[in-house]
Amino acid sequence: MFRPFILMLALWALGAAHAGDRGVTPTEIRLGASAVLSGPLGPQTLDYGAGARLYFDAINAQGGVHGRKIVYKLLDDGFDPKRAVENTRKLIEEDNIFMVFNNTGTAHTMAIMPLAEETRTIVFGPVTGSSALRNKVSPYLFHVRAGYADEARRIIAHLKDTGITRTAIVFQDDSLGNALRAELQGAAKAAQMNFVAEVRIDPKAAGDLDAAASATEKAQPQAVLLALGGATFPAYIKAVQKTSARPTYYGFSIASVDLIRRDLKEDARGIIVAQVMPPVRNKTLPVVAEYLKALQDKDPKAVPSAFQLEGFIHARILVEGLRRAGRNLSTASFGKALEDIGEISFGRFVARYSPSSHNGSSYVELAIIDSQGNLMY
Repeated sequence: MFRPFILMLALWALGAAHAGDRGVTPTEIRLGASAVLSGPLGPQTLDYGAGARLYFDAINAQGGVHGRKIVYKLLDDGFDPKRAVENTRKLIEEDNIFMVFNNTGTAHTMAIMPLAEETRTIVFGPVTGSSALRNKVSPYLFHVRAGYADEARRIIAHLKDTGITRTAIVFQDDSLGNALRAELQGAAKAAQMNFVAEVRIDPKAAGDLDAAASATEKAQPQAVLLALGGATFPAYIKAVQKTSARPTYYGFSIASVDLIRRDLKEDARGIIVAQVMPPVRNKTLPVVAEYLKALQDKDPKAVPSAFQLEGFIHARILVEGLRRAGRNLSTASFGKALEDIGEISFGRFVARYSPSSHNGSSYVELAIIDSQGNLMY
């Protein structure tokens, strides 16, 4: 008389064990993400995806991970957190993805995390460095790139070391800009540094650039720390060039060097940007050489991209976790495998994971754009 009840419990336990493990079939591991594929940040996000696919294609050509090929789908949210949630729900419920991989945006990642936790879906390698997403460990969130706080501390330390005292922040008034601004404020406070001005830009209002340039001229800073991304970064600098101000510019890794180089040409020289990945042309690093070979094999005329390299490295670490999770891949087995790894090292770039930290890397270097538009470390 107890057999139906026991059978029901067994079936329930089996279902619970596989909750959140959709997207794993005998032949496929399905990944997806909502990302900003259009607008000012679109080009660099497309590069993240292109870099990841370079590595996934190489793995798939070798037979996949434990016989399963990786399928990766991206949906455009236009940098709208509400659309990010809608897209992520569609990917989970309709496309049956196993994992959210390399989604973009701070507010967007925060917005999808309740859904990820509800459905037991891991969010791996989001393109955000927000401390708010790192200060608490979630079993369903794993970072790869260094946090914005790491970048801010490195920038502020450099200013202190070089004796620069008159510094201003220019920030775009959205989730990204305000997150970067907060990290700079925190790092400056810890270093006992004050800013001579904090200038706001509405990235959707073109007229704000001239107003921001005028405010910069009035403050006459030695250095301007740009909490900006996409096309707003070079557009602001162009506006300042019409004034008497001649500061040194510092940017976060989210700034697209390719876009800066294209829009500013020779005027890009001297801009300093934080980098959270190894130098893209340093072939002495095996992971960089691997990326460059994969890129050349696909298109001999292709130009290497720092953002592609980042997507490539994200994919490389993900696949290492998938391999270590074994043939019986599940959300639980992947999470445990990554926590047990300890660290994954690519030369100076090291990503660390443990049950008490899913923050990945803290690697940050400062690089300056030279007269040829290349980054010098």
